Amino acid sequence: MALIVQKYGGSSVADAESIKRVAKRIVDTRRAGHDVVVAVSAMGDTTDELLDLAGQVAPIPAPRELDMLLSSGERISMALLAMAIHSMGFEARSFTGSQAGMITTADHGSARIVDVTPIRLREALDEGAIVIVAGFQGFNRDTRDITTLGRGGSDTTAVALAAALEADVCEIYSDVDGIFTADPRVVPKARKLGTVSSEEMLELAANGAKVLYIRAVEYARRHGVLIHARSTFSPNVGTYVLGPGMTRPDGEGEVMEEPIVAGVATDLGQAKITVVGVPDVPGKAAEIFKVVAKSGANVDMIVQNVSAAATARTDISFTLPKTDAATALRALSGDQDEIGFESLIHDDQIGKLSVVGAGMRTHSGVSATLFEALSIAGINIEMISTSEIRISVVVRGDDLAEAARVVHRAYGLDGDADAVVHAGTGR
Repeated sequence: MALIVQKYGGSSVADAESIKRVAKRIVDTRRAGHDVVVAVSAMGDTTDELLDLAGQVAPIPAPRELDMLLSSGERISMALLAMAIHSMGFEARSFTGSQAGMITTADHGSARIVDVTPIRLREALDEGAIVIVAGFQGFNRDTRDITTLGRGGSDTTAVALAAALEADVCEIYSDVDGIFTADPRVVPKARKLGTVSSEEMLELAANGAKVLYIRAVEYARRHGVLIHARSTFSPNVGTYVLGPGMTRPDGEGEVMEEPIVAGVATDLGQAKITVVGVPDVPGKAAEIFKVVAKSGANVDMIVQNVSAAATARTDISFTLPKTDAATALRALSGDQDEIGFESLIHDDQIGKLSVVGAGMRTHSGVSATLFEALSIAGINIEMISTSEIRISVVVRGDDLAEAARVVHRAYGLDGDADAVVHAGTGR
């Protein structure tokens, strides 16, 4: 008997029929002799619909009340799922994040998990029940308020439960069969990976791959949780995310050497800001990025141009999430005279493409293949950033899908047939 934590995303529990399908899957796992704990997201697009509704009644909703509102989505789906399991003749108990012992910081909308005390969950498991937990939410001991964990919070909930309960595996279910070499909606010939290292998955998730969220992967790596990403709509084995020292439980698909390139990630959620005419003297870059940091913006790539000899001025470009651009622009404009730059240029029509692979450390020519593929396709590169196992480039947003396809092909990652996407959302 194993203890299995399963997480089902919004597309997996989008309606009554979907909930019954998920309930059957959970019951089948229980019939196989395993203890089951389930973390569940809100149904379909419920969270987005609640956000829209909040915006209609208040231009800037109070963060505490917004968390109270948004956390209701998961409570609906957990109760309905428990009812469906009951109707199949199995005991199921649903718990909110606070009832499950999910203790967080007090930051509404972006709380971090600080402790998990699953006392009630253990009691329910000991009594033979299937446990259903509302994902995405927790409780702060000091304020005694409900909190939410932000995007990907249900993934993080599942991994945190797996760590606290010492589960054998954490299964993350979505509408694709696992982790692919690229987003199959962008690159139809993408191939499913049997395994991927947590190091590679962190880079892929950080650079646009949406099948797993980076916070969940970080938590799993830190606490030694084995993740199995698979599809709600298929019984097939998915992709195992292996941390240091881990192996697949079935012993299959072991790779003796790390692949040169594991996958290609794309991201259309970034914008570029160029600070034009910055005095090329020590300390100016520090001033710029202190202002950006105070605005709360999360900077990704940075490029500084060569100083113009005639003016002793330079341009500094950086990328950040589109949602952070407006506040960063306002903050920089407010300090323009003090910093001494000439102007700001905002560009939200960019796309970021990232090539990730642990084998890059020991193989030459990876960057040459990337640049040659883009050159042959006539796609211009605007920015470049690298790490030990990643190369990222910024291109025009309109070129991103084609760039992903030609690069994917150049590295020999294309499969023989088109990948299957069962529900069409990726979550």
